[in-house]
This record gives sequence, structure tokens and C-alpha cells, in this order.
Amino acid sequence: MEFAFTDEQQMIRDTAADFLAEVSTSEAVRAAMDTEQGYDAALWDRVCQEMFWQAIHIPEAHGGMGLGYVELVAMLEQMGRFLFCSPFFSTVCLGVNALRVAGTAEQQAQYLPEIVAGKTATLAYASANGGWNSDSVTATCRSEGEGYRLDGSYRYVTDGHTADLLIVAARAPDSAGDEDVSLFVLDANTAGVSRRWLPTMDQTRKQAEVILDGVVLQSGALMGEAGKAWPALQTVLDLARVAVAADQVGGAQQALDITVDYLQERVQFGRVIASYQAVKHKAADMMVKVEAGRSALYYAACVADETLNGGALGSELGEAASVAKAWCSDAYFFNAGCGIQLHGGVGFTSEYDIQLYFKRAKSTETFLGDGAWHRERLAQQILDGEAAA
Repeated sequence: MEFAFTDEQQMIRDTAADFLAEVSTSEAVRAAMDTEQGYDAALWDRVCQEMFWQAIHIPEAHGGMGLGYVELVAMLEQMGRFLFCSPFFSTVCLGVNALRVAGTAEQQAQYLPEIVAGKTATLAYASANGGWNSDSVTATCRSEGEGYRLDGSYRYVTDGHTADLLIVAARAPDSAGDEDVSLFVLDANTAGVSRRWLPTMDQTRKQAEVILDGVVLQSGALMGEAGKAWPALQTVLDLARVAVAADQVGGAQQALDITVDYLQERVQFGRVIASYQAVKHKAADMMVKVEAGRSALYYAACVADETLNGGALGSELGEAASVAKAWCSDAYFFNAGCGIQLHGGVGFTSEYDIQLYFKRAKSTETFLGDGAWHRERLAQQILDGEAAA
């Protein structure tokens, strides 16, 4: 397995950094935050038409670029670094992955080209109970005629109030755990679907509540086999966790960078505070957090590539995703918190960007499981492996 960027991957990363430095400035981020939509529609059109980012790992057979997860993660790291406000994560890291992992050939042929053309998508599966495992799926589905009827509500749906396509999880009535979970894909304007934006602490990435009230779908909306979708959904969630970890690494790096810049400008007792040894040690701790997180991230990205392409290492996705998500969640929150401390009292004020990274750090820490949740999951995987042996 190669752990160094190829020339093409380095070019993709650098191009993303240059473009985002131009369009995702502090002013642009704050302007997008103040809207309910959460992003600039004209900028999203540029991303789709000029950069073609939404198609990065969609297979060429469906009009995409056919690149891998490492290339995707390299771009996501830069998006996290610049707090890029767009439906990219929800569309590509949730919608596209769900279609690739769980969609039928007909669904992929229909919806992936639509995403290439600029449509947005997202995944809804968790209820308001705050969990991230199969027990979070509380919406129900039941056979009705030649199709299905869906009822229930979802929380924490990234860009759920603006997405064009919804991929939703539902379970058979009176079922529990991993059994009897199904996935469906539908137009967000389907009768019976209602959506509302939920304001949260971090306004750089919007969340919504989605309610299904007697939504009737044809059998063609079912993704895969009825009642057997949890393993596929778990894979989609692990792929999304790797994507979140990429966002966290980029944000942790930028929290370090803007803090060091401030330390080299702020003068106290006649000298810049960057010259004090205790401050240097704290900045060094922040750098170690980033570099270790980056190592975990890109290993997980390589495993994700194997998963999507049927490689031998694909079975390690759950473990690699949890290691990356646990470490990067803690690293981002550590760096953003240290950044605020090293900025002094002004770190909490709205004029300084470090507080935006602190809010993103906290929201991404809890989304799809925090460090403690994933360490518990890793421990269970190890125990289950030993029991099987």
C-alpha cells in the first residue's frame, strides 16, 4: 500500500487549496452561515460545472471522474481547513456513497448522473434518541400494495432541508437491532415528506429534521433486499466517518496555523508571545495531534478505497474508521480549544475565526459518534474477534 501522494493526488490537493482560499474566505463563510440554506448556490454551481468535484469518485460509467477515496479525502481535508460551506459532504460522502454501496444498478444509472449534473442528496437514518447504531433507526416501513409506506422522523440530517434526493433508513414495525432495516431513495418533494432547518451551534454545516408521514413509494425505491440493509448502511456510515475525519484534520491544521500566526503578532512584556517556551510547547502538542490524525486518516482512506473496490483490506473499514474518527475528533477539539486559550480573551469573540473552528470541532466530534463511542466500539470489535478465534 502506497502512503505517499502521487503527482496527480498532490495536484488535486493543491488545486482544491488554491480554489478554496479564493472562494471560502472568512467573509464568505460568515455570509453563508447567516442564511438558512447554508451555502451560496452560485458557488455550488461553480463547484459542479468548473471543478467537477461532486463527481470525483462516481464511476466513469455514470459520468463521473472515477477517482478513489484518497483523492476525495485530500479534497475534504482542504474543505475542512477553509470551513467550506456547501452541500458537498451530504451529497458526495453520504448520498453518492449510499448509492454506490447499497443502490441497485438501475438506481445508480438513474441517480448518479443526476448528481453529476448538480443535484444534491443526503442520508437520513438517525432519530432524536441521540444514538449512532442500528437502534437509532426508528422510522417504520410496511408493504402496501406493490410498494411501501414509510412513517417516522429523523434528526441530524446534514443539509436535509435543501437536498434534492433523500436516502432514508426504515425498519419493519416491532423490529429492533440490526434486523429488518431497509434503505429507500426518493425525491425530497415526494408527498408526505416535510423538512425543517434545525439551528445548531455550528452554522457552517446545516442540519435538519425530516418527517415522513404516510409516504408511499414504489418497489423501485427499495435499495437492495428488504430488511437486510444494516450491513450496507454501516459501511456507508463508516465511509462518512472517514470523510468527517478528513474535515477534522483540515480544521485542526488550520486552528494550529492561525494560532501560530497570532502568536507571532501578539506582543506582551516587550516580546512576541510565540517566543515563550510554554507557548511553544503547546503549539508543538497541537502539531503532534494533527500529524498523528493525518496518518490515521489516510490509512483509513486507503481502506475505504479497498472497500469500494472489493479489495482484501475492505473488511478492516470499521476498525480503521473508528480509529480515525476517535483520534481526529479529539485532536480537532484539542487544537481548537488550545487555539482559543492561546488567543487569550479575544479567542471567544466573533471577530476572530478560531471560535468558528471550535464550534465545527464540537459538532463534528459528536456527529456519527465521538471519541469515547468509537473507542468502545473498537474494544467490542477486539473482544468479538478474540471470542471468534
